[in-house]
Amino acid sequence: MFQCSISSGLLAHTGPTLPFKINYPPKSQPPRHCFAATIAPPLHHRSAMAAASNDRRTRGFKRWMKFHGIECSDALLISTENSGADDLSISVKALCDLKEGDVVATIPKQSCLTVKTSAASHLIEEAQLGGYLGLAVALVYEKSLGPQSKWFQYLQILPPFEPIPLLWSLPEIDSLLSGTELHKIDEYHGSGMVPLADLFNHKTAAEDVHFTSVSSSSESDTDAESGKENADDEGDGDDEPIAPDFHSETEGFSGSDLELSSVSGNEPTFLEMIIIKDVKAGVEVFNTYGSLGNAALLHRYGFTEPDNPFDILNIDLDIVVQWSLSLFSCRHGRRRLSLWRKMDYSGCFSQDSEYFEISLDGEPQVELLVLLYIMLLPEEEFLELDLALSATGEVKETSNFRLLKKESFLSTKDSEVNKKLLLTQSVCRALSSLADARESFYGPNSLEEDIRSFNECCRATDPKLYHSLLLRISERRIIEKLRYFAASGAGISRTASKTRKRKRVGRGNKMSPEIWVLVHAVAAVISVIYGIQTENA
Repeated sequence: MFQCSISSGLLAHTGPTLPFKINYPPKSQPPRHCFAATIAPPLHHRSAMAAASNDRRTRGFKRWMKFHGIECSDALLISTENSGADDLSISVKALCDLKEGDVVATIPKQSCLTVKTSAASHLIEEAQLGGYLGLAVALVYEKSLGPQSKWFQYLQILPPFEPIPLLWSLPEIDSLLSGTELHKIDEYHGSGMVPLADLFNHKTAAEDVHFTSVSSSSESDTDAESGKENADDEGDGDDEPIAPDFHSETEGFSGSDLELSSVSGNEPTFLEMIIIKDVKAGVEVFNTYGSLGNAALLHRYGFTEPDNPFDILNIDLDIVVQWSLSLFSCRHGRRRLSLWRKMDYSGCFSQDSEYFEISLDGEPQVELLVLLYIMLLPEEEFLELDLALSATGEVKETSNFRLLKKESFLSTKDSEVNKKLLLTQSVCRALSSLADARESFYGPNSLEEDIRSFNECCRATDPKLYHSLLLRISERRIIEKLRYFAASGAGISRTASKTRKRKRVGRGNKMSPEIWVLVHAVAAVISVIYGIQTENA
């Protein structure tokens, strides 16, 4: 029998939460508003129940790790907290001081969920699915198996979803991400999920652990050295070691990206998590998902970071073309762009889009500076440059040609000097115009209004708005720095121009004594040769 009691206007129940109808005694009239209700416990009861459920899931995951041979140091604490009634936050903290070089976990590769280890591997391979698409199918299949899945306790501790923009509605994308680098969503690739590693939170350029592959037959000292050598051989430019079977086609190594090949011979079969710097007791231990800006973090993992040192801003080539059309004819722009490409210049490419990167400090890509410089050349200088480029040796290279040659920018000796030479007043004005054009993509709200909205936003209750605003603010601050870069460059250009003019005026109005004596000596010789009688001055 379902029982309920009413106290202080709240419904509390001793049975399961079920919808029910209110039955009235015969001959009585129901109240004006008759409804069906679902009885739920008070908020604080729900929080307590959620905490107990989280504890059960954590204990189940620890038993699962032990069963599958995952060794996790007792110095690590898997901490679960409820930031809201239904919002679970997981972190890993140090229970004691950790020292650089400490191995805090060992994870067999066979315990990792990949396309090849999933129960649906044959179906996925037959469909020729790979990357994140194949992994997504494997994950959905394993979750559909429920307790029958090999990874059930592992999947139970993970959040049901992350607020990545791929899952947002189109109106949300248009309203929250308008103007940002995520308004056009690209495709990223990955290949596996690593138990325990997924529980470490990300911290850009400040991680505490690295991963390396080791062979089960190796000694511990040999493992550490081998992991370092593997990192040196297989690294792709990031700071963290990258094991041979770890890769990401777009960013650096992520602890959740794994390509598990068949185990044979001396091939590494375990992953080790190694402390790379001292960590104090009670402090959270961080992993890194790669050297990613906020746009990539939000797209791939559903969060952003304040003051991310890897943030960049893109300016599409289309924006540059539109700027050119506002000043010059279409033919003018096509010819200048064609010459720029003849000189072996190009922007960055993503799918069908070509763009230029603006760094965190507001400095534009050199290729953009060269393009603007060529666009703004006077017609005579442009024709001279075009002729010099097309010549086979009869025509001497011009100063412009030597300045704009791509090889000159690859030389560390001359690159900074060449950049300053490119920053003419007209190029700097063009950069300011491009900054204004890029800024217009964010809509009518100013940066100050975005900052006010961000300060009033709650991350726990509205993560989509919070992270989209942080992304907008970080990108718009780069635009501000681009404007400052352009203004500073214009100031340098004006100073250099005035210096050159002063030097030219000086040479025209004053002759050095040495030159004056030489001129008189030459005049005397000419007079003797030609018999010209001159008055001795």
